[in-house]
Amino acid sequence: MPALRPVSPVTPAPVAQFSRAEIAAMQRAVVNLFERWDLTDEQASRLLGDISVRTYQRWKSGSPGRAGIDLAERMSNLLGIHKALRMLFRDAERGYGWVSRANADFDGRSALDVMLDGRITDLMRVRRYLDARRGQW
Repeated sequence: MPALRPVSPVTPAPVAQFSRAEIAAMQRAVVNLFERWDLTDEQASRLLGDISVRTYQRWKSGSPGRAGIDLAERMSNLLGIHKALRMLFRDAERGYGWVSRANADFDGRSALDVMLDGRITDLMRVRRYLDARRGQW
């Protein structure tokens, strides 16, 4: 019987790190974005991974808090969606409105409806869709 070889430990993939200043800047930007998208506090909470509505309301009052990697990645995806929309639409208001309009590519649902399913992959789906649309240029 052949000798078993020792298995080397698997090194986990590096985790993106965000500084406190970057987290605070993303929190402020997301609050402003959600105002433009005309979201309720409950919808905002859902997009941010079901943080408490009270926590989100503290953000709105200018008191950002800590954010784990999941929350930071959610904010990063949301800001990526915003960036793609700004690149796709000359008129910013059309881009803000696009989020709530029905879209045949999402089976008649809006991008907001897709994102409100709540998983980070739902945010990534919308972001990839917009990045692909933008990439056609």
